Amino acid sequence: MFNNISFILHKPQLSENIGACARAIKNFNFNKLLLVNPKPIFPNDKILATSVGAKDIIKNAKIFSNLEQSLNKIDILIATSVRFRNKNIKHISLYDLDKIDFSKKIGFLFGSEASGLSNNEVSYADYTLQIPSNKKFKSLNLSHSLIIIAQVVSGFISIKKAKFKKSKKIKHATKKQIKNMLDFCIKNLEKRNFFKHHEKKPIMLENLRSIFYKTELSEKETRILSSVFASLTKKVDWQNNS
Repeated sequence: MFNNISFILHKPQLSENIGACARAIKNFNFNKLLLVNPKPIFPNDKILATSVGAKDIIKNAKIFSNLEQSLNKIDILIATSVRFRNKNIKHISLYDLDKIDFSKKIGFLFGSEASGLSNNEVSYADYTLQIPSNKKFKSLNLSHSLIIIAQVVSGFISIKKAKFKKSKKIKHATKKQIKNMLDFCIKNLEKRNFFKHHEKKPIMLENLRSIFYKTELSEKETRILSSVFASLTKKVDWQNNS
């Protein structure tokens, strides 16, 4: 999924910002930097110096003469802006980016330091994105904007990958297995007179079912919980008989 993300700098003005953006891209495990008509000669010593250990990002960066060319392999384009623009384009918040399908080719478009993105450039986007900041001082440095978005997106992708790995490797408990464990739990609770207020028993059972059914338990976890309930019951029985 990290390989599906491209960071597109449209007409960047400063070498230092280009280098810092490359560093930020590598910091969060991304690798694609696209430059549209950069003002400085690319690459140059300042860019390489500020990229620090991200010279591979600079080396593999793609240069385009216009925005349209840079979007040929992009499925979903998200344009960053300090203000809301075209009302026909959906706006997405920073923390709603987890709703984006990162299995597709995603591009994050950043405007130049001097003037940002024009309405025409924003019109290519599927979404506009505004980074939350001080309402009286919204302007962020180009590399700072990129690093904030990269960090948030990296987090979302890592969570999605972890869930995907878990779903592949761990065998989830069936509803029947959870029901059997829950029935065993309830039986043991009844032995301990847990439901002494009979009028509250239905809602208590409802809450218990809700807890166990909404949790994605694995088969192993249901066996462990059943063992715990059995062990607690044996201990109570032993204490009552001693």
